[in-house]
Amino acid sequence: MRFSKYEGLGNDFVLLDEAELAGVPLTPAEAVALCDRRLGVGADGVLVIEREPYGMRVHNADGSMAEMCGNGLRCVALWLQERGAGDEFLVQTDAGDHACHVLAPGRHGQVEVAMRTAETAPEDVPVLADAPLIDAEFELDGTALRLTAVSMGNPHALVFDLAPEDVRRLGPLLTKDPRFPEGVNAGFITSRDDHFELRVHERGAGWTRACGTGACAAAYAAVRTRRAKRHAPIDMQLPGGRLRLEVGQEGAPISMRGAARRVFDGELRRDLLVP
Repeated sequence: MRFSKYEGLGNDFVLLDEAELAGVPLTPAEAVALCDRRLGVGADGVLVIEREPYGMRVHNADGSMAEMCGNGLRCVALWLQERGAGDEFLVQTDAGDHACHVLAPGRHGQVEVAMRTAETAPEDVPVLADAPLIDAEFELDGTALRLTAVSMGNPHALVFDLAPEDVRRLGPLLTKDPRFPEGVNAGFITSRDDHFELRVHERGAGWTRACGTGACAAAYAAVRTRRAKRHAPIDMQLPGGRLRLEVGQEGAPISMRGAARRVFDGELRRDLLVP
């Protein structure tokens, strides 16, 4: 079974053409085995790519499924461009269709994606609340937070300017907080003079070097809390690198631009994946 290893800002993925699966869906155990950094290829997730029409399915490192992955989508877009898809096309995900534009092809690619509209209605996130949580009071493990809950097709909880020791302690707790019935990606944002810094503890992956949907949710939270302006570039620095976002009018897609890179291609025996 042929595969490719790609990364976007250090968020790394195993990419599989659906045809390589020969009609047998990837199992959770196989996804876990592929992502194992000692016993497998090693990755934050596995992305299965459909060709007709273009589509992406996201398998987390723990075997669970995710609706969407922004960094992964840039990698898939570069993979498709390298295989003759052109520079602009739509990719279907479980969070809807996304328009992709490969701005700089090649080994060190730059890809722009029209991400989906941000949503804050409690039933859309989902979160157990009577009204949207926008810079709302939220207590976690005895710590009073101001939290914004956003869906980018997957759930995000954003907190600004928290002390580093609280970030490390509360990230894993927030991800599994029962008020988020499907779990949540916990994003911690620090405001700087000309940009924001973001750390994300992801459902199914833990602390990650980058999270594309999390960066979009963070940019939207910054706009809604008046820390950033609409219709203007917002630079988001993650441990693995920088993304440029732009939040337009309410209800419009959020623009995300960032790097994607092919690391290597390989082959593996599927029957040897799971010990």
